[in-house]
Amino acid sequence: MINLNSFKLTVFYFNIFYNVMYSCDGKEFSAVITPVFSRISIMVILLNCVTLGMYQPCENIDCTSERCQILQAFDAFIYIFFALEMVVKMVALGIFGHRCYLGDTWNRLDFFIVMAGIVEYSLDLQNINFSAIRTVRVLRPLKAINRVPSMRILVNLLLDTLPMLGNVLLLCFFVFFIFGIIGVQLWAGLLRNRCYPEENFTLTSGITLPTPYYQPEEDDERPFICSLAQDNGIMSCSDVPARREGGRECCLDKEDALASTVGLCVNWNQYYTRCHTGHTNPHKGAINFDNIGYAWIVIFQVITLEGWVEIMYYVMDAHSFYNFIYFIFLIIVSFYNLLCMCSEMKHVS
Repeated sequence: MINLNSFKLTVFYFNIFYNVMYSCDGKEFSAVITPVFSRISIMVILLNCVTLGMYQPCENIDCTSERCQILQAFDAFIYIFFALEMVVKMVALGIFGHRCYLGDTWNRLDFFIVMAGIVEYSLDLQNINFSAIRTVRVLRPLKAINRVPSMRILVNLLLDTLPMLGNVLLLCFFVFFIFGIIGVQLWAGLLRNRCYPEENFTLTSGITLPTPYYQPEEDDERPFICSLAQDNGIMSCSDVPARREGGRECCLDKEDALASTVGLCVNWNQYYTRCHTGHTNPHKGAINFDNIGYAWIVIFQVITLEGWVEIMYYVMDAHSFYNFIYFIFLIIVSFYNLLCMCSEMKHVS
């Protein structure tokens, strides 16, 4: 327990910042931040937001420019301010206990931010670059929640309602799981279908195909996905367009590759006639239904309505025209989930 005389001495020095009240029996203390200090604290937090936004780590890694050094000085000032604030609260309230400093959740967040700053500056003194510790700086603006009572009430209300949304989150997981299983069962590996030359295809010595499989304009970001013989997709290798060079359509065969023909070119695309499952999925391998994990990624992108039409066309090209039913039904169900979540939030409020 804090000695009463030492506590009054501390109050004397920090009374400019705090209005401290204690009970008559001298056993419990509570510090109430004055409006002046609250405004100063909020201004420092806003200053910290500005300095974080102005920080440009890629321009000057060694921080030798004047701009970087000024920002570093402001950062040190902000950290010292937060550290002194924490020390004053600890002296006034005590450290451990129900009504002490660490008894409050938001104070524990402030304590974590200050301790992470100590680790960061300690690593800087030893010339150790640990970027994961530096990311804790972005939590400093959260200190504003502890300074504005109305904002703190709203955040606490939001956090208290999260457990009540368990049924809605369980429904979302169920939708993801069911649609993911359907996608894996129907389309696993199909988005890797590409048009290859026939297995017995040969070329004259010294001549090779431009690419191992057909790629539109040498770009695999929007690949040509074909349908296997056992599937009923929209696109087949017979739909591969003729090769174009210099704005002209190529019309020569492979036998004319070594012939000197001015203004003419070989239509290599006519030899990509065999649809076969390759090794590359669209968009650097991110879009596919090869396993449940990637299927969930695709489902999440579809329900955000960002690029979902392109994914639907990929699946329709590789499997069946009627696959559009899956995507439309998924969007309808996801919006129903969103309405359920909004309704539950309104009920909780």
